[in-house]
Amino acid sequence: MKKIVFLFIVFTTMSFAQLLAPKISVQQGEYNFGEIKQGEKVTHVFVITNNGGDILKINEVHASCGCTAAKPDKDQLKPGESTNLVVTFNSNGRFGKQKKLIRVKSNDPENPQVLLTIKGKVVAPDAENATYPNLRFGELQHDFGKVKEGKVVEYTFQFENAGTSTLKIRDIRTSCGCTAALVSKERLEPGEQGNLKVELDTSNRHGKMSRTVTINSNDPKHPVKILTVYADVQ
Repeated sequence: MKKIVFLFIVFTTMSFAQLLAPKISVQQGEYNFGEIKQGEKVTHVFVITNNGGDILKINEVHASCGCTAAKPDKDQLKPGESTNLVVTFNSNGRFGKQKKLIRVKSNDPENPQVLLTIKGKVVAPDAENATYPNLRFGELQHDFGKVKEGKVVEYTFQFENAGTSTLKIRDIRTSCGCTAALVSKERLEPGEQGNLKVELDTSNRHGKMSRTVTINSNDPKHPVKILTVYADVQ
């Protein structure tokens, strides 16, 4: 009997403590902005409410790349009080489906971090108003021909920004460890040219081989370019 009474007291105390604790709540934790044109900005207001019994403190708001979250109107909420959190997504330099997260950290003991989501699709602007970069390579393939095993061969691909705004090379990846790629510039203004040197190490290789280099950029129409090199290792 004493054990039952003790458990009842503990349970009651815990329940009472939970009622007194701050509790974060968000109306509509996900917002889909639909389809927008590249370069446009989207703003949405998330409403944060304290449904607990003590003061809720919003300690930190962090947004992922591509959107910025303003500070909430209030960072301390009394029980039953609400505040607005304004989130802005900037579609400049982005293309296709987008999904960004906003992390809100508070002193809610049961739910210290809340994730908010803003998503949608970015499409190319109208042709008459188009201002975007265009990554253009003179060629996308190169054949080294017959190569003696163990030799390192290299070739330089030429490219240019044929668009009307700044081109940014975001990432370059090779298909295996025997290939290396080095770009001369990661940012090119309209009309500016650059080059990409590709090295192929044929050590411990035999026969025909092909390797690829993948370039990711902020070109909205062709964000991914793939270069291919071939060799016949003797």
